[in-house]
Amino acid sequence: MSDALILPAEARERAGKGASRALRREGRVPAVIYGGKEEPTTIHVEEKELVKQLMTGHFMNSIVKIEVGGESVRTLPKDVALHPVTDRPTHVDFLRLARDAKVEVQIPVVFVNEDDSPGLKKGGVLNVVRHDLDLVCAADKIPTEIEIDVTGKEVGDSIHISEINLPEGSESAITDRDFTIATLVAPSALKRSESEESEEEEVAADEVEATEQKDDAGDAEGGDSE
Repeated sequence: MSDALILPAEARERAGKGASRALRREGRVPAVIYGGKEEPTTIHVEEKELVKQLMTGHFMNSIVKIEVGGESVRTLPKDVALHPVTDRPTHVDFLRLARDAKVEVQIPVVFVNEDDSPGLKKGGVLNVVRHDLDLVCAADKIPTEIEIDVTGKEVGDSIHISEINLPEGSESAITDRDFTIATLVAPSALKRSESEESEEEEVAADEVEATEQKDDAGDAEGGDSE
């Protein structure tokens, strides 16, 4: 699990589009903390600090402790709105977390031990179907990534969620099927080579058959002349 991030904030005294625009001009980003059977708390955070945390790559899967009004509120980022042209953050939603809360998150997968996969050694290609897994995790045990071992995998093999040993406190959010995460497929060049070899074998077989038919016809004509 990644370390919790700390994000200083200030309470928002005014709401509305005009107030939000004024905050953005001052380098602040409007945000809201909701959930936990409490009233939503409107806040604003420094844009530079928010962008810095967004650039970590795991902001959306991290516990963010928001320090506001002398208190520290444990939250999970749920949505970051970006400007359609500049990509600057314009608003953030944070989910307030109870101590024993469970949350649904998307965790990236990382494939390991590729050198120990016979299929990949032969030139096979790892076709990743899901780059992230939808997991339900304990709020204090959110993994940074899920490692998937491809040791022993051959071309034609598939990797399903049932094969993955998920960390303690995590389970798949999709429970109605054993979905595929990745497959090992033959490269197009290898497939093309096999296709060409097959075609050559078919041509050779046709030539042999034609030769045999010609020889049979010659024998038949010789028999008639006798």
